[in-house]
Amino acid sequence: MREIQSWVLVFTFFSSGAGLAQNYEPPRTASGKPDLQGYWTNASITTMQRATDFSDLGLTIPDDQVARFTASNHQNVRQATDDNQVQGQLPDGSDLGRGRGYNAFWVDPGTQFGNVRGEYRTSWITFPESGRIPYSDKGNEERRAAYQQFSGYAGPEGAPLAERCLIGFGSTSGPPMNSVLYNNMYQIVQTDEYVMILVEMVHDARIIPIDGEHRPEEIDQWMGDSIGFWDGDTLVVETVNLHPQQKARMMASLSDQGKIIERFTRYSDEQILYEFEVNDPVFYTENWGGEISFNTTDTKLYEYACHEGNYALEGTLGGFRRQELDALSGSDD
Repeated sequence: MREIQSWVLVFTFFSSGAGLAQNYEPPRTASGKPDLQGYWTNASITTMQRATDFSDLGLTIPDDQVARFTASNHQNVRQATDDNQVQGQLPDGSDLGRGRGYNAFWVDPGTQFGNVRGEYRTSWITFPESGRIPYSDKGNEERRAAYQQFSGYAGPEGAPLAERCLIGFGSTSGPPMNSVLYNNMYQIVQTDEYVMILVEMVHDARIIPIDGEHRPEEIDQWMGDSIGFWDGDTLVVETVNLHPQQKARMMASLSDQGKIIERFTRYSDEQILYEFEVNDPVFYTENWGGEISFNTTDTKLYEYACHEGNYALEGTLGGFRRQELDALSGSDD
């Protein structure tokens, strides 16, 4: 606990507490803590890293340019036109390079840029100033090695974690909890001893003990080992020890020397200000982090189905099992 609290001094910039700056009084639980419970979404066409289209613009989109950038956004154009596909005609494959893994009308990334503290943002990352993740040479080397190991071509057990329905893709479950192509819903349940965050995609669940201690390093778990405490009206969460298969494959890769700090502050009745910082001397040349808006919604979480009804999965597994048998028998047929 002392180790966590010492980090508060390091992250004092987080304590600007936008909610406090506007004298907002959050709803509270019976014990007096800010009530974070309910259904929230971070769906947005704002991305974690700043796209090259916005490199000259910086972090904030001027109010008089928001409509223009929104109308021309790639995802909004795709959803409006479904990539100009014609019913009854099969795609020729030329559209796959543009990321068309699904029919465009099927995805649900959001249609608006994220509005954080009254500003429309080009990226969730606020530092470094470039809005890009500052990978080190060692970090890129580790990531390339992980991609080669878990590319899916070595067998189904090496396929990406989301493809195996183990955790959601794109760091939707975090940390940090990034907005992705669909299923950007979250449910928060809170007691004095725990905060639970249920993620719509794959129904990942982060169970965060309050004023607890980290588990032994030998215990590896998906989404890492998170513990929390209250810093005034802000919930602070520290995460270490990502599962070995996640360490070099998350949006925020993390070595055994790294940690991620998240802060949850009620900004208004409609929004939680979510701040995060990633600190790891192996993967990055400097600390990096940012802010994401979580907005309240009356929509409930979908019941998530991943491989249920996937008739291709039986063929995928059967094909790889046959390859393994052929390899053992020395057969080329």
